[in-house]
Amino acid sequence: MPIKGTKKEKRQYEKIKQSAKKSGKYKGREKEVAARTVMKQKSKKKSSGGSSTKKKSSGKKKSSSSRKKK
Repeated sequence: MPIKGTKKEKRQYEKIKQSAKKSGKYKGREKEVAARTVMKQKSKKKSSGGSSTKKKSSGKKKSSSSRKKK
């Protein structure tokens, strides 16, 4: 795993790597599988965005006649 990463990500990496070794499912690829899994989780977290910047909705729907037609 790259040196960059949070403590949580490093813990996750180590746990996944040990689990993969124990299961024997990914012989010789434990490090790769662990790193890919952690990075995949990181990208999902990043792409979901933050809720603090969420735009508030007025709750009112526009009628079809008030919408502009293209």
